[in-house]
Amino acid sequence: MFTPTFRASRLAAPLARSFSSSPRAALARMSIVGRLGTAPEEVTVTNDKTLIRYVLGSNFGKGEDRKTSWFRVASFVSGAQKDFLLSVPKGSLLYVDADARMETYTDGEGNKRSNLSLIARNFDVISRPRTEENAVETDEEGRVQEAGA
Repeated sequence: MFTPTFRASRLAAPLARSFSSSPRAALARMSIVGRLGTAPEEVTVTNDKTLIRYVLGSNFGKGEDRKTSWFRVASFVSGAQKDFLLSVPKGSLLYVDADARMETYTDGEGNKRSNLSLIARNFDVISRPRTEENAVETDEEGRVQEAGA
């Protein structure tokens, strides 16, 4: 009447698993969608190395319970990507994919502190902030108005 779901011949065959002999790479990544809290700035790390640092604010919650988490991000981009990132204005909505790690340190007062370090792997500008110059006029029904109409 009913056929068994598993057949004996299938169960008798050994299951093969593959394992790697190389050590597992430590991997912690974060994806953040948020608005730039500050315009990106270039900072010199060593004599010849620079990085771009910026802050992203990501909102969560609704109504009066709405809160913002702020993330400090560093990026080691160069060339055209560096110039583009430096030109992105404060308030732009960004998607950032970053490597993440927790660092523990002792502050000047002897207290143990921890810090989330985010190094951007790539980023996309989703939208730029609305300004008076590029704002589009709409009527009550959401239709775009002609300039000077």
